[in-house]
Order: sequence, then structure tokens, then C-alpha cells
Amino acid sequence: MADRTALTETETGGKADRAVVRDALGVGVAVGLSGFAFGVTSAGSGLTLMQTCALSLLVFTGASQFALVGALAAGGGPFTAAAGAFFLGVRNAFYGLRLSQLLALPRAVRPFAAQWVIDETAAVALAQPTRRAARLGFVVTGLSLYVLWNLTTLLGALGAGAIGDTGAWGLDAAGPAVFLALLAPMLKTGTERAVAGLAVLLGLGLLPVLPAGVPVLMAALAAPVVLWADGRRKGRGIEG
Repeated sequence: MADRTALTETETGGKADRAVVRDALGVGVAVGLSGFAFGVTSAGSGLTLMQTCALSLLVFTGASQFALVGALAAGGGPFTAAAGAFFLGVRNAFYGLRLSQLLALPRAVRPFAAQWVIDETAAVALAQPTRRAARLGFVVTGLSLYVLWNLTTLLGALGAGAIGDTGAWGLDAAGPAVFLALLAPMLKTGTERAVAGLAVLLGLGLLPVLPAGVPVLMAALAAPVVLWADGRRKGRGIEG
């Protein structure tokens, strides 16, 4: 009886692991294709093949990379472009704080894992019910996305002239679309949905008036604002 129970638990665990790997690979492949768009955009902004590939290998934060080359393509100076990319990448530090507690990786592994702390790996890891599943999702998403993103960056930079307008392919929208698809099921309460909605309004509303990357940071103010308003509402309910 005990052997049968152990076998059932093993089979259940195996199915759960396969589901996590399947979802993580789906995210890695879908978002990794956006590397084509980055390679083309970077080459079009005047960066060399080596510079373009170095950005993907060493920086590996898609939105920040697009912000950098987009600012350069628009005629911005290198320091201004780098500042915008830096501000946009700051959000990964907040992901890291949460993931460090969830994953609890060995100290020697953390510097290498930090390279993969991005929107997609955070979303996949945080969506898992157990630490084991979170670790598996983080590693599979990070590895598949890192490899594919760098490969497609190289191909996009090499074939920039032949690919043409990346907007016509829609590759630049793949990353945000997948991230939103992962985030939506996690918004289960009214407070969480209110935070997400206000964050969207702040980010889009401030986009035309603030430098690249800053609207994303300002959108983080949605959480304390909604929590404060919710606390006041509940306080009035108790008093009434």
C-alpha cells in the first residue's frame, strides 16, 4: 500500500514538473523570438554586430535594450539613452528581492541566477505553488529565453536589411503580450486588479512626459496608493 502511494505521488510530481517545463518553454520560445526585433532595431540605430550581441549577452533585459537602442535611433546621446535603460531595468531589483525569498538558492549560485531575473522568469516562478516548481520554472524559462534571445539577436542583426520593419512582424509585442497573459490569472482580488489598473494608467499616462523607463517606476506607486485607499475604506467601515 505504501509503495503504491509513493508511486502515485511520484507520477503526480512528474506530471507537475512536465507542466511547469512546458509552460516555461512556451514563454521562453514566445519571448525569445523578440530578439529578432531587437537585433534589427539595434543594427538600424547604428550599433555594430558585436555591440548588439554584447547587449543581449551581458544586459539581457529586453525592454531596457529596446529603450537604449530606441533612444539612440531617435538621436539621443549615449548617456541619455543609458540612463533611460537603467531606470527601466531598476524594476528587476524588486523582482530579485521577492525571488531571493521564494527560490532560496545557494549563495554561490545567486550571482549567476541574477542574470536571469527578468519579467518572464519572475512571472513563471511566482505563478508556481511550490518552491521546487518555482525553481524549475525559473531555470527553464531563464535558460531557454537566454539562449533563444541571444541567437535571434544575432540573426536579426545579421539580416537587418532583409527583415525590414519589425513593427510589421509584431515581434516587439511578443514579450509584453506573454507577460500580461501570465500576470492576468494572478489578479484574483479586487485590490490586486485595482493596483494593476492604476499601474497601467500611470505608465501610459506618464509615457509622453517622462524619460524612457521612468513611467514604469512611477507605475509602482499604484500599490501603496491602492493599499492606502483600501485601508481608509476599511477603517471607515469599522467606525460606521
